[in-house]
Amino acid sequence: MSKPLDGVRVVDLTSVVLGPYATQILGDLGADVIKVEAPAGDTTRYTGPARSSDMAALFLGINRNKRSVVLDLKQAAACEALWALIDSADVFVHSIRPQALDRLGFSETAVRKRNPKIIFAALVGYREEGPYSGQPAYDDVIVGRSGLADVMHRATGEPRYMPTIIGDKTCGLTAAYAINAALFARERSGEGQYLEVPMLETMTSFTLLEHLYGHTFEPPEGDIGYARVLAKSRRPYATADGHICVLIYTDPQWQRFLGETGRHDLSEDARFQTLASRAEHIDFVYQTAAEIVATESSAHWLEMFERLEIPAAPIAKLESLRDDPHLQAVGMFREISHPSEGDLVMPDAPVRFNHESMDLQRLQPRLGEHSEAVLAEIGFSAEQIDTMLESGATLTPADRS
Repeated sequence: MSKPLDGVRVVDLTSVVLGPYATQILGDLGADVIKVEAPAGDTTRYTGPARSSDMAALFLGINRNKRSVVLDLKQAAACEALWALIDSADVFVHSIRPQALDRLGFSETAVRKRNPKIIFAALVGYREEGPYSGQPAYDDVIVGRSGLADVMHRATGEPRYMPTIIGDKTCGLTAAYAINAALFARERSGEGQYLEVPMLETMTSFTLLEHLYGHTFEPPEGDIGYARVLAKSRRPYATADGHICVLIYTDPQWQRFLGETGRHDLSEDARFQTLASRAEHIDFVYQTAAEIVATESSAHWLEMFERLEIPAAPIAKLESLRDDPHLQAVGMFREISHPSEGDLVMPDAPVRFNHESMDLQRLQPRLGEHSEAVLAEIGFSAEQIDTMLESGATLTPADRS
């Protein structure tokens, strides 16, 4: 099937998770993503279990639908090759600190002068005009600076990181939609543009979406922090034989739940009457519901909540997700045979077009797997490529064996 970004070429100078996640999305959408790596390769190639030395689990999770080209940008021939790639590209995306990129000669000004129609996407820690501009930034640091660690403190009693790389993944999604929007704008205007995707500003916006709360008003009309999700009692409910997740939210849902469980005293309690009153007494509301749910089995409650049309679900363990009947029915997990890594499993791209999943165009590349092919595509002769291989300006998997 044709894909939305068929014919779009992305030159990808990103590493770790944020940028590679964004460019994997672009690759899933059909873009020809050329992953430019230093001779040592992306650090995620060495993060987690592995069957080959440069193909660890984390790398495999965020680098499908890409081609890997090694360029040692300390060498002139490699820089010449990168300029040739830029000439052929629709998108140039990097996660290199701006000062370092400028020293290499690939600043926004230089790249857009060379290719005025290109989308130049800078994935950075902080907006460039602020005092943090140019500082290194990783997920844990951004979780702290954006208020998310404080959200965890308010909810749990101690500052904590999120148990997922939420900053990298959220910013990666943001970068992917911004690049797609810029490509759409170029179709209308014919002009390229500069995109800045800063982690701190992205995650501050993400955090304060609900947690600005009473401070939305000036002067404030209440506390900062969305009380319902910060409530100490907001957690999966313990049943007589396990745990379930349920959100009784609307007024009719609460009335159905309290009526079904025989708690007519509570259905007439002012604290349960409206969304506003429940929000004001949210810990009491959650504690009371927890006491009720603890009296019966998980199966009892799941049947009842389904009948009452109240959202509820069991807690799935990570290792049980592949056995989930819904995820199995929709083909959420792909089993593939990788030429160097053997049998692998990966989640399907979640978005479908015309009711179809997007085809997997390319499996995750070995370091430098496509160096020779891509260099030939952009006009380098066999002799030039051999010279670059001899000097280490580029390399192939055979050079690392």
